[in-house]
Amino acid sequence: MKQHKMAARVEQISPFQVMAVLEKAKALEAEGKPVIHLEIGEPDFSAVAQVEQAGMQAIAQHQTGYTAATGLPELKQAISHYYASRYQVEVASERIIVTPGASGALLLMASLMVDAGDEVLMPDPCYPCNRHFVMQVGARARLLATQAEETFAMTPEAVEAAWQATTSGVWLASPSNPTGAVLSRSYVESMYDTVRRLGGHLLVDEIYQGLVYEGEDFSALSIADDVFVINSFSKYFAMTGWRLGWLVVPEWAIEGATKLAQNLFISAPSVSQHAAIRAFGQDVLDECEQRRQTLNARRLVLLEGLERLGLPVASPAQGAFYVYVDVSSVTQDAMAWCLALLETEYVALTPGADFGSKDANLYVRFAYASDETDLLEALSRIERFINK
Repeated sequence: MKQHKMAARVEQISPFQVMAVLEKAKALEAEGKPVIHLEIGEPDFSAVAQVEQAGMQAIAQHQTGYTAATGLPELKQAISHYYASRYQVEVASERIIVTPGASGALLLMASLMVDAGDEVLMPDPCYPCNRHFVMQVGARARLLATQAEETFAMTPEAVEAAWQATTSGVWLASPSNPTGAVLSRSYVESMYDTVRRLGGHLLVDEIYQGLVYEGEDFSALSIADDVFVINSFSKYFAMTGWRLGWLVVPEWAIEGATKLAQNLFISAPSVSQHAAIRAFGQDVLDECEQRRQTLNARRLVLLEGLERLGLPVASPAQGAFYVYVDVSSVTQDAMAWCLALLETEYVALTPGADFGSKDANLYVRFAYASDETDLLEALSRIERFINK
């Protein structure tokens, strides 16, 4: 019988460790156990009702065919207007490439700007899929060790020291998954100046933009026209399963990005695009703002509870819906601790090893995507678990 051989890149891609936690959690739930999910990066909100109605209307009106490869012109104009009104940045709609989720934007970005054999610098810890998208085009993500005291951000000096002839660029995220840290304007300016001087590209992943509670909510597009920015309708607009994101490219990259979009995706989901136009209505934005305040209230409940438990938050949790927690006072093996907590107290968390390697065994990510009652109950169970 012929032996089938998969592409080598498949072996190089690590599965999420949190999937082991999730699998166990589902098995426990099937047994009727009251599992509290603080591991999943998806809020318990669905899309705002008006957006859902716009999606249903698009289906009723048979607006279900392919769109232009880079997105509906009306949607691109709505995104452009949003940048102008909310962030005071002029972004021509032609520079906006609408994609199937932010994941599509990351794949497009890697295909557009990274050659096989190149290297892209990212902070350790960071969102794991970013490095896998780089690997998909035959390149390598190099994670630079960071310090909790520096909010797990690479310093421009560290980037310069690590830069090689094969280095293509730097990929950042703000607000960050897993840390919830928000990069300052001066930091992004400094990193942009460094990367430009070294001859590389800078990408800022802004998919949690809008979900900022402390620090400045700004776009890296306000710093320079040749910064690449990724965003999504999944987080602030709570449209996770609609699979819609976008990539903003400099003017000189529009033609290349369009060619790739045509070939990789044909187009992003048309019903989702028609619905997303409605997301920029003031009534929907008001609802999104109320939800941001709800998430902030949950954040404060979690931060207060963790402090009471003596579990230090490793980085200022200023945005997104994550808190990165130092569990070194209770374990030297975060993965084993997460599984034991799940098995005995039915609280699901994400171990740090999903996000990097440096001291990852000492960190755990909490997602405050559940309501305050669940958060308080989870904290109570964790306290009981630690005291045992």
